Amino acid sequence: MRFGTFLAPFHGTDENATLALERDFQLIEHLDNLDFDEAWIGEHHSGGMEIIASPEIFIAAASQRTQRIRLGTGVVTLPYHHPFMVAERINQLDHQTRGRLMFGVGAGALPYDADMIGVDVSRIREMMDESLEVVIPLLRGETVTRKTDWFELHEARLQVAAYTQPHVELAIPSVVSPSGPRTAGRYGMGLLSTAATTKAAFDTLPDTWEIYEEQALEHGVTADRRNWRLVGPVHIAETREKARENVKFGIQNWLHYFAYVGHLPLAATGEKDVESDIDAIIDAEIAVIGTPDDLEKQITRLNEKSGGFGVFLDMAHNWADFEQTKRSYELIARYVVPRFSGTAGRQDQAYRWAMEKKPELIERRQAGVDRAIQNHALERKAKRDKSSASSA
Repeated sequence: MRFGTFLAPFHGTDENATLALERDFQLIEHLDNLDFDEAWIGEHHSGGMEIIASPEIFIAAASQRTQRIRLGTGVVTLPYHHPFMVAERINQLDHQTRGRLMFGVGAGALPYDADMIGVDVSRIREMMDESLEVVIPLLRGETVTRKTDWFELHEARLQVAAYTQPHVELAIPSVVSPSGPRTAGRYGMGLLSTAATTKAAFDTLPDTWEIYEEQALEHGVTADRRNWRLVGPVHIAETREKARENVKFGIQNWLHYFAYVGHLPLAATGEKDVESDIDAIIDAEIAVIGTPDDLEKQITRLNEKSGGFGVFLDMAHNWADFEQTKRSYELIARYVVPRFSGTAGRQDQAYRWAMEKKPELIERRQAGVDRAIQNHALERKAKRDKSSASSA
C-alpha cells in the first residue's frame, strides 16, 4: 500500500493567503522528505477556504522543491476549461515533472464556481464527459476534430509527444454516485474515493468497485485495485489526548465549512462545544484523531470493506497548527506506513529471532571466551615452566 495526501487545501478565512500557500509548499516538501508517495492538489474558485485556483501552477512550483513524490491534480475541473488547453498544459507539466505527474479530472465540487462563470451546474457532468472524450485522445497523440455547444476542435493535435507513455496516469473522483466508477472503467482511469470514510461512501465501496469492474470488462480495460485511492481525514499524536488537544486549533472551522459551504456529509457542524464535535466525527468513524494504532484500525477497516485498495490519502485539513500537522505526518511515516508496506515485519522477525537465539549463542560465545582464557593461561604456564627448566 502507498500513502499520500489530498490537499484541497483548507485554510482559515482570516489567514494571510500568501503565507498559507507557502505552508502548503512546505508540507509537500516535508512529505517528500518523509518518503510519502503522492500528493493531490485541488482546484477551487469560491468559498474562501480552498484557495488553490490552479493545481497545475502549484504542481509546477512544487516539482522544483521536491525530488521523488508524485504530484496529482485533484482535480482539474474540465467544464471550466477548453479541453485542448487542458491537454496542452498537462502534457507540458508531465515533461516539467519528469513523469511525476498524475492527472485527476472532475466535474466540479462547488456549484458557486460554475455559477460565477456562467456554467450550468446541471450540465457539468455531461460537459466533463464531452471534454474527456477529446482530452484522452489528445494526450495519446491522436488528431481530434470535434464540435459541441461549448468548444470546437479542428484537426487538433499536441505538438509535443508525451513524456509518460502512452500518456500520464489518469484518475477521477468517486463518492456515492455510479458516474465516477463508470467513467473510470470506461477509460481505464484510477479512482479517487474522496469521502471514503463518510457513512454513505463507506457503505457503497463494494458497489463502487463492482461498477468499475463491470465497465472495465465491457471496454476491454484491466481493473487494478492498486490505482484505487481512498481519502480520509487524519490527525495523530503520541496519545489520543494529545491528538484531541491539537485539533482544537482549527477543526471547527473545517466542520462549519462543510456544513454550510461544502457538501461533505459529516456528523458535526462546528457549532457545538469542540469536545462534542470531536467525539461526533470520531464516533461516526469519519476521522481518525488519535494514535498510529487508531489509524491502522481505520485503514484495515477500509481495506476489509472495499476488498482492497492501493493508496491511502490523508485529507489535509489544518485542524492542528503547522508543527503539529507535520508531526502527525511524521508519525504516519514512522509507525503506520511500515505496517502496510511489509517492512516492519522483517525487522520484528529479526528482533524475535535474535531473542530466541540469544541464550544458545551467548552460551556458545562464552564457552569460546572461556577456552581462550584457559588456553592463554596454559600457554603462559608452559612458557614459565620452560623458562624455569632452562634456568635450572
